[in-house]
Order: sequence, then structure tokens, then C-alpha cells
Amino acid sequence: AAGFCWLWFINLFNFMDGIDGITSVEAACIGVGIVLVVEVSGVGADLASPAAIAAGAAIGFGIWNWRPAKIFLGDVGSVGLGFLLGWLLLSLAAAGHWLPALLLPLYYLTDATWTLLRRILRGEKFWRAHRSHFYQNAAAQCGDHAKVVLLILRCNLVLIAAAIWAATGDARWPALALGGVGVALLLYNFTTMKAAAKIPDEAN
Repeated sequence: AAGFCWLWFINLFNFMDGIDGITSVEAACIGVGIVLVVEVSGVGADLASPAAIAAGAAIGFGIWNWRPAKIFLGDVGSVGLGFLLGWLLLSLAAAGHWLPALLLPLYYLTDATWTLLRRILRGEKFWRAHRSHFYQNAAAQCGDHAKVVLLILRCNLVLIAAAIWAATGDARWPALALGGVGVALLLYNFTTMKAAAKIPDEAN
């Protein structure tokens, strides 16, 4: 099961690298989140250094990957980063923090998994490249990669807080609810961006 989860995370991390800055922000937030969870709980201390290095590298790369991007990860970069972060998250779960390990990448997990299932149910050729993720639709409608990525950052800050909450006490279900609401509101925001952009066309 762990191997399948790792493989799926590597692939979805590659799938989600579709607009400027998104992977830098996601990787930095996951790395920082792991460091904070380890620090407040005192469990999995050996994960703090590689997580901090991953976060620092993502932030440094993000400066050049912000729109208009001057450099890009490509498949090799996003797969490699997904491999590292997937290992860190699985190690965090193995150390007893399975819920923080789920919460930190929850937006990426939700968008990628939901989009894949939706395409399968519609009978689409899901193995082919597409631009139907929630964040891609939002970016196409508002025409602003930075706005979309900043909304994802805001959601990730909520997920980091939820992960810390889950790691510091017996508030696992409230923490999961907080993370779920944060992701649901982000997806709703992305969906309403699309709906709002369609209104003028329908009026004409």
C-alpha cells in the first residue's frame, strides 16, 4: 500500500505542475509543514533536515519560476521532487503522524485524484495530457497564475495549521475537518471563478 501511495504521489506531483509557481509553493509548504510537525511533536527528528532543505530549494527555485517564469522543473524535476516529498511524507506517517502526512498535501491529493476519477467516469482517455484540473480551469478563466497560486498558498497555510494541531493533541478529527473545509473552499473558489467568467458570454 505504501508503495502504491508513493507512486501515485510522484505521478500526481508531476500532473499538478501546470502553472508558474505552483510546484514551488506546494513543495515549500510541505517541507515547512514537516519541519513544524516534527518540531512541535518531537517525533521523526531525522526528517527535519531533509524537509528544510527541500523547502529552501523550492523557495529558491520559486523566485525564478514565478510568473513570468524564467526556468521550469520539467518532468525530471517534478518527478524527482515528488519522489523526495513522497518519501518524507511516508516517513512522517511511519513515525506515527499519519494524519499530518495526509493533511499537508491534501489540496494536491484532492485536485489530482478528483480530476482523474472524473475523467475516468466520463470515459475520457485519462492517460493523455489535459488541462482540466481545478487550478488550470481557474487560471484559464482569471488569466492570472499568481492569483491562483496565492490562493493555493493560503489554503496550504490552513493545512499546515491543521497538521500541527493534529500532531499536538487529541484533535485529529477537528484537524481533519479544518483541512477538509480549507480545501473545499479553495475548490469552490476556483469553480466560482470559472462561473463568474462565463456570465458576460451568456448575457451576450
